[in-house]
Amino acid sequence: MPPPMTRRELSWCSYDFANSAFPTVVSTFVIATYVTTAVAADPVQGQAAWGWMQALAGLVIGLASPLLGAVADAGGRRRGLLLVFTLGMVLATAGLWFIAPDPAFLLPALLLVCLATVSFELGTVFYNAMLPAVARAEAMGRLSGAGFAVGYAGGLICLALSLLVLIRPDPPPFGLDRSAAEHVRAVALLVAVWILLFAWPVLVAVPDPAVRPPIRSAIRQGLAEILGLIRRLPREQVLARFLIARLFYTDGLNTLFAFGAIYAAGRFGMGVEEILLFGILLNVTAGIGAFGGGWVEDRLGSRRTVMLSLACVIAIGSAILLIEDKALFWALGAAIGVFFGPAQAASRTLLARLAPEGERAAWFGLFAMSGRITGFVGPALLAAATTAFASQSAGMAVVVLLLAAGLAVLASVRAR
Repeated sequence: MPPPMTRRELSWCSYDFANSAFPTVVSTFVIATYVTTAVAADPVQGQAAWGWMQALAGLVIGLASPLLGAVADAGGRRRGLLLVFTLGMVLATAGLWFIAPDPAFLLPALLLVCLATVSFELGTVFYNAMLPAVARAEAMGRLSGAGFAVGYAGGLICLALSLLVLIRPDPPPFGLDRSAAEHVRAVALLVAVWILLFAWPVLVAVPDPAVRPPIRSAIRQGLAEILGLIRRLPREQVLARFLIARLFYTDGLNTLFAFGAIYAAGRFGMGVEEILLFGILLNVTAGIGAFGGGWVEDRLGSRRTVMLSLACVIAIGSAILLIEDKALFWALGAAIGVFFGPAQAASRTLLARLAPEGERAAWFGLFAMSGRITGFVGPALLAAATTAFASQSAGMAVVVLLLAAGLAVLASVRAR
């Protein structure tokens, strides 16, 4: 029987619980839907504008994350930088309260979401880099999986509170004006407060090294480190292949997240409320999978866990493309959710095991870049296939191909 989690481990997991409310409630379900359908002039313009905003955020993240990770390695300021980006995410998210359902507010809404998204992703670089300092080497898989599990739980609880406390009640609570969409806009305030409530323990319990060089020196060292990593990348065959593999399969997973609800609505006629319930179900099964996957990972190894998870997502996803029964779609959708968490959590642990000590934040910067820099490819291929074959299933088949490509490259990685 493994020992209970330490205070540091629990504090580290609490940050996943806090910040997962942002992608679940803001980026995927509530605020994304509000901006693209109620703020934009029409849903087509809203979807296009949202896509370009996400592409811009991905470019900024891809360029900044390796450099910031290297600076954190050189200066040991992971906690301070995590605080800066967490506050940036909170303030930008809270600012969405002022976005009225009027096309004149579309650009401010997109800028705020872009800033919050960049802050979320860059903060995650420093949070992930703390993992080896928090967990024992033999328990990193369990802790990484537990972090993703409580993250899914946090996103689920915040989403449920948003729906049950703010969105569904009529009249809305606290005197909110439904005609001005204040009951939806208040969700942004809920997310901001949620992050503040649960993000602070990691900032207290996981200190930086006692000796830290001046910030100018850290920046110079950081630049030298990231340039050195890039030059060494062709010789770092294991790490290079892993990052290339993750580029493919993360693009597939992200595309699946982004278009799964659209596919469900178009192919199976699911309404908004039904899709939200389906989203809650996915968070539940993904959380269960992430927690259980951590135990599996500590036994099978990180690489094998990622490969097993991807293989299962490919198999279930292929079956979903062939079925027409809604009840079967619900069942398969719940099953595919079980393998999302292990694929993500074990990827994080695998890099923590592969990266040399003292360079982990920089490598996590490249890790973040590999997950975002080609983020436009999956949606573009999906759109092209959907248009060429006039079929949603043909478009979603692109996801399966991206996952298969990632799995094939990962199979050639020989983890140390």
